[in-house]
Amino acid sequence: MLVLLPPSEGKAASGRGAPLKPESLSLPGLAGARAAVLDELVGLCAADQEKAREVLGLSEGLRGEIAKNVELRTAGTRPAGEIYTGVLYDALDLASLDAAAKRRAGTSLLVFSGLWGAVRVGDRIPSYRCSMGVKLPGLGALGAYWRDPMARVMPEAAGDGLVLDLRSSAYTAAWKPKGELAERTASVRVLHSQLVDGVEKRSVVSHFNKATKGRMVRDLLVSGARPKGPAELVETLRGLGYVVEAEAPVRAGRPWSLDVVVTEIH
Repeated sequence: MLVLLPPSEGKAASGRGAPLKPESLSLPGLAGARAAVLDELVGLCAADQEKAREVLGLSEGLRGEIAKNVELRTAGTRPAGEIYTGVLYDALDLASLDAAAKRRAGTSLLVFSGLWGAVRVGDRIPSYRCSMGVKLPGLGALGAYWRDPMARVMPEAAGDGLVLDLRSSAYTAAWKPKGELAERTASVRVLHSQLVDGVEKRSVVSHFNKATKGRMVRDLLVSGARPKGPAELVETLRGLGYVVEAEAPVRAGRPWSLDVVVTEIH
């Protein structure tokens, strides 16, 4: 099982470990594309702070993120699973997993990134600021830039198993599974169900959506479950206590769509 995650906008501080070693990152087929984004991002932030702030979509209060980008090649690193913070990662709580679940996380979780394309949670990276929605002056929109490199490496990364796609829309732009691979991919939406004047109303709540996805991934890792495809995933999640409504694709070469329905927000 391969689980695709979005990164977090906010990130922990860079660690005290050795500086970035690009050759050590997973998915080595992305090395050239990563180097190009890194070069332009560092150059932009070093040359013109105001332009960099505009390009990165940062408020005045986040100006310090620009200086962080300038130091990307020399800053200390930490495992990506420690760098990424926020609601989903708080709920996932990688640090508290037992040894077996941590091993499963290391091989099954893939975090998409505007700067790196995608990394595994054990890859050592510095803290940075560069979302997939950024449009760099030279390389252009990163969502489009990453499509060709990701299309080359993702089939091998996915192997022949289930792909659980929990990315947000900005990150799905960088890679969409096709053909047979799409047929064993399942995307998940979290819906909050509540009764209003006796009528059920469902809504998507961003914060809770992320928290539920984090808990769901954690539960899968802890259980040791290895669903082979979307239909088996549905049964696995139901066995873990989730209310899941599944929609199989009506045409070949399309992913499954799963709705996880919750009644309490926490």
